[in-house]
Amino acid sequence: MTDTGARREVLRLENVVKNLSLGRVTIHVLRGIDMSVYEGEKLAIVGPSGSGKSTLLGLMGGLDNPTEGHIFIDGTDVTTMREGRLAELRNDKIGFVFQFFNLLPTLTALENVALPLQFARNKRFSPEKRAKELLEMLGLKDRLKHRPTELSGGEQQRVAIARALANNPALLMADEPTGNLDSASGEVVLRALDDVQRETGATVILVTHDQQVAQRMDRILTLVDGRLVDGEG
Repeated sequence: MTDTGARREVLRLENVVKNLSLGRVTIHVLRGIDMSVYEGEKLAIVGPSGSGKSTLLGLMGGLDNPTEGHIFIDGTDVTTMREGRLAELRNDKIGFVFQFFNLLPTLTALENVALPLQFARNKRFSPEKRAKELLEMLGLKDRLKHRPTELSGGEQQRVAIARALANNPALLMADEPTGNLDSASGEVVLRALDDVQRETGATVILVTHDQQVAQRMDRILTLVDGRLVDGEG
């Protein structure tokens, strides 16, 4: 268990509710989530299928809005932001890694990683130089010009991690990052996440159904039927 007492809070959720309406039926996906995430920690969110894990991650990353409640990133209430400002915040502060990679098939690894930098409000990095540095850090020096179909699953996921890190985000959010990989490739990806966290100091929030993956994080929160049932928020 990580001692969070001396760490800066980078993300906080207050009574976050998410409901979905299907005709006359209301589905209660999240039921009053209160939690904090601290600078530099690695947090796992676990729970059975349908428990609301991916929905929670999407809300924390500003990809969706809660039905009720508030979400604060670095002390700013993002639930009150207009979409344009929220998009800027996502690009500046948050990197996303998804189960199915979401790489553009017509672009090389280098081009996929450089792409977010083209849309950055503050041009802090040279896109190609930054992309090359990240891919080399993740052991893909010889794969810069390869397209996704020319890469293994584990290599594609490492490209996706590099892309998520392009703008040096404070928060790295991963949704089942090993769920589409065999055990050997999954291990490579988990080691890559460990290396990234150690090198950059980013806060890592990982959603997984795999308890072995979760045990490698600093802290575990369990979600069941839209509620946190154990772990420390």
